Amino acid sequence: MSQENVEIVRAAIDAFNRGDLDAVLQDAAPNFELDWSRAMSPLSGVYRLEQVRRFLEEFTEYWESIRNEPHEFIEAGDLVVVPMTGHARGRDGIEVTASPTIVWTIRDGAIERVSMYQEKEDALEALGLSGQDARASS
Repeated sequence: MSQENVEIVRAAIDAFNRGDLDAVLQDAAPNFELDWSRAMSPLSGVYRLEQVRRFLEEFTEYWESIRNEPHEFIEAGDLVVVPMTGHARGRDGIEVTASPTIVWTIRDGAIERVSMYQEKEDALEALGLSGQDARASS
């Protein structure tokens, strides 16, 4: 099931990069939760499914363009840990990069939770994962 979970995550990231918010949320479970509480942003918080579309619209409206580049997909049971680099260009031409780690919880083919961490090590520690508990795929 882990490889299927990775493909679900890849599809959501690709959809985000295309700006297709409907496709980003197509595999979201009814109890979906987005935990952006660790973000250093005015949009920091925890969002339920019915709030996520507005969150994504607000998040993307700050930028002329935004793209997420995953570095690896670390599989651990129902979890997929994705260290990435976000590339964004502001409306005034200022370019910004950030390197968060996003943790996806997927059960029975549905995305139940997405949590953002500032550092890969923080994400792995919070999840109680070590190198032996997780397997990276490209």
